[in-house]
Amino acid sequence: MYSTAKNIIKSILPQKFIFENEMFFRKALYPLYKGNHHECNICHSQLKSFIKLDNGNLLCPICGSLPRSRRLYKILKEDYLKPGFSVLDFSPSRAIYRTLKNSKEINYFPTDFENEFLADYHFDITQIDSESEKFDLILCYHILEHIDNDTAAMNELYRVLKKDGMALIQTPFKNGEIYENAEVKTPEERLEHFGQEDHVRIYSVEGLVERLKSTGFQAEIKVFEKDNYFGFSDQETIIICKK
Repeated sequence: MYSTAKNIIKSILPQKFIFENEMFFRKALYPLYKGNHHECNICHSQLKSFIKLDNGNLLCPICGSLPRSRRLYKILKEDYLKPGFSVLDFSPSRAIYRTLKNSKEINYFPTDFENEFLADYHFDITQIDSESEKFDLILCYHILEHIDNDTAAMNELYRVLKKDGMALIQTPFKNGEIYENAEVKTPEERLEHFGQEDHVRIYSVEGLVERLKSTGFQAEIKVFEKDNYFGFSDQETIIICKK
């Protein structure tokens, strides 16, 4: 039912309008999902169930958050967000965007180069239009696997991060070595080789850490366990970088 309603709305309304009015549409779903078995820690909705997507992700029907967004928000609140921080967020999830945008305690810089997400800036991650050492915290979730010149992107992240600042980085991961192939160019080929039409590589955790360290970052791997109540995924990996 959820997928059917979503497809109908997407077929008749512009994407920008849907994004800007998403919460209006989602509030209509709340009576169908209201309960006490689960909770979204971003919108604080009490739910009888999350929506299980085809890829296994658990979607909050009320704010649209995915497990990785809910986990990110949890660790941001607990460990990484401080009053007065300048926060650079690449292609933010809409649930994270709405929450941090409304915070009066931080300076929030949501950016999306392709104009596909809700954002106020349009920085090219390989040439960020910002002075050096501007940001206390950078959120770079599921971005680097889209970037041809990821070394340039990592150098720019390092440049604009303040000394002792932190960057939280996540991509899809595989075991073994990083897999990339410059001969793979079409969306169909990229889907077959990298798992998504607009990906240009698949990182291994160790391989990405090595590249980040070669840029100058200190990098720590953190792995988080499943939490059914909040709909967090099992064995979720985040790389915590410090300048």
